[in-house]
Parts: sequence; C-alpha cells; structure tokens
Amino acid sequence: MSNVSPFKGLRPRPEVVEQVASPPYDVMNSGEAREMAKGNPLSFLRVVKAEIDLDPGVDVHGEPVYAKSLENLKALETQEALIRDENPCFYIYQLIMDGHKQIGVMLGASCDEYRDGLIKKHEFTRPDKEDDRARHVEYLSAQTGPVMLTYKASADIDRFIASYMAANDPVYDFTAADGIAHAMWAMCGEDDVARLQKLFGEVDALYIADGHHRSAAATRVADRKAAQNPAHVGNEPYNFFLGVAFPDDQLQIMGYYRAVKDLNGHSKDQFLSLTGKYFEIGGDLSGPPDRRRCFGMFLDGRWYRLTAREGSFPEGDPVLSLDVSILQENLLKPILGIEDPRTDTRIDFIGGIRGTKELERRCGIDMKVAFSLYPTSVGELIAIADTGNVMPPKSTWFEPKLRSGMVVREF
Repeated sequence: MSNVSPFKGLRPRPEVVEQVASPPYDVMNSGEAREMAKGNPLSFLRVVKAEIDLDPGVDVHGEPVYAKSLENLKALETQEALIRDENPCFYIYQLIMDGHKQIGVMLGASCDEYRDGLIKKHEFTRPDKEDDRARHVEYLSAQTGPVMLTYKASADIDRFIASYMAANDPVYDFTAADGIAHAMWAMCGEDDVARLQKLFGEVDALYIADGHHRSAAATRVADRKAAQNPAHVGNEPYNFFLGVAFPDDQLQIMGYYRAVKDLNGHSKDQFLSLTGKYFEIGGDLSGPPDRRRCFGMFLDGRWYRLTAREGSFPEGDPVLSLDVSILQENLLKPILGIEDPRTDTRIDFIGGIRGTKELERRCGIDMKVAFSLYPTSVGELIAIADTGNVMPPKSTWFEPKLRSGMVVREF
C-alpha cells in the first residue's frame, strides 16, 4: 500500500500564479536565476534561490540565504500573493510539453514508507546536498519544491482523476515562458479526498523519479522532529514530504549527455583506435540516438555514430546493461580516465532538453569530446529500484519539470 496524505496548501492567487511559479532550484545557477527573476518581485526563485537577493559573493549555503528564503516567503504572504486552503486537499497537476501530456497528484508522501523501502530509490545522494535542502526545509517549516514520484499505472486512479477533471474547473491554467502548459485542480472535498487516498492505498509502491535529495532531506528533518516530540505517533505533518505522483506510462525521460575536457593524453587517432575495441564506429549521427546501445560522439567538429559491440557488456545485468553504464565502463573510465563521474572535474553533464547543438557549442568552448545517449526508460528505472540497485549518476533527465511555488506544503 501507499500511505499518502492530503494537506492544506499555501499557493498563489490565480491572478499571480504565472509571476510566482518558477523552475526548480537545481536546474539553473545563481546568475541565471537572478536574471530570470529580474523585475519580478513575486518570483518564487526568491524563496528557493534566495541568494539572488543578496550580494553575489554570498555563501549560497550560509545562514543569511536561508533566513532570506524565509523572509521572502513571509513577504509573499504579507503581500497576499499566496492563499491557504481551508481544508486538506490533493492537487491534480497537468503538464503539457510539445503535445506530451502527463497528469499527476500532488500529495504528502510518507517518510516512514521512504525509510521502509516502500518509496523506492534508484540513486545515491550526496550529504552536502541533503544538508542544504534539510536546512531550507527547517528554516521555512515548509517544503517548497515537490519530488517527482511515479507508480505502476492504475486504471482506477486514471478514471477517477479524469472524471474529477471533467467535472471541475482548474484553479490554474497557464503557459509558462518556455512553452510548457501547467494546469491544476484542487481536490478538497472530503469524499473525493478519501476516495483518492483509498485508491493510492492499493498502489504497491511509489518510486522516486526526480528529487532524491529533497526526499532524503525531508526524512532527515522528520527524524529530528520525531526525536524532539515525545508524543510522536507517525501521522504528524512533518512525517510526510511534498511529491507529485505520475503513472509510469505518462512520464517522459530524455537522454542525459556527457562532455569531457580532454582525451586523457591520447591523440585523436589513438582515442578512436581504443574506442573501436568496444564500439563500432560509423558515420554521422548529429541528432539524438534513435535506439538503445547507440551513441552520438562529437569530436573535432565531426559527429560519429558509436554502436556497442556484442558481448562488450553484460546483457542480463539491470545496471551494467544501461546505456549510461556501457559508455562509462567501456569508454569514459578505461579510455578517458573518468573513474568517478560524481567527482571528476573533467566531465560535465548536459540535459537532453538542450539538444545536441549544445554539445557542439561546448566543444567549441571548453570541451574536447561529447556524447549523446538514448534515454533510460521508466521501465529500466523501476526494475533497478525493485532490485534495490542504483543507477549511475546522471542517468535520467525528466521533462517537463515541475514548477516550484505552485503549492507549498507547510508543517
């Protein structure tokens, strides 16, 4: 079962939601956020990346930044840009990008189920990133950015959500500057909330798609709150974290590309010769790869098609048979010397939403060679999580992104 909780959302008034809602904190740097929020005092970037309202030299993980986040959140309330629902609600969140539609439920996900493995993970987390999100949550006594969750699609949930959307008007319906359409329905009636809660109770497990650090940080905060509360029973608001759960057949994953600064001391001919041991090297592949085991490589102004040679990877291994693993284990590590892609400063990761032209651009500035990859599938993600394994870093790039500030979950 999946124990999900409705909550009294703090959210923008409909007439200012386009000004408030922002991209998530971790898809841009401080300079980009400062530029995006320029001239918009209501931008939620001032809450999730509050350093943009401080001196550019400020420590982004310092106390003044978290204090400014709280100050800016309170300012939005004072200015009545935000309203608070009177009853606990679930929020139906629809996104449309380039004709692709996905519909999820914004809810409180159980920290107990996260600890017990009923909310399943597929990535390791970094303590420093957990520290940052935990401090942000504790300062604000609220969760401001949702975790993207998925579950094995349920026809009963699909039908119930579709019927609710057909019978009720959305509280928000707008298209952001990037062309992505966002619509939201607030489901606050007791009977509807109880029905949806019961339907999710029949879901075997939730899976973290995007937001491992946010869910880990929320659970860490819940542990501390529980330790401070002698009357803790487990259903307190702090024991749930903000998530949006989408059925697995609606999620969209793009490739997560790689670029490396040098050829690890090899000449171009030596590098191509070594690469040829593991990959068949073919002609031009300037667009995204069209199938698994196929990679695009941009080197010295030219695109190559790399195809993994048969027998060069373990077909039956759910992790090592991933395209990101094949590239890492057969090229990045043995040939380019990238032992740990989490820490090696010679490698950079580029979301597939930016396209292969971005790889060409980077190779013209600060990189020597770049690789495009076919997307990891949602089925591969679930299979790995079900077996208790983890994916290599930067395996999945989900689009469209969930906006921050659409609904804040307080506790």
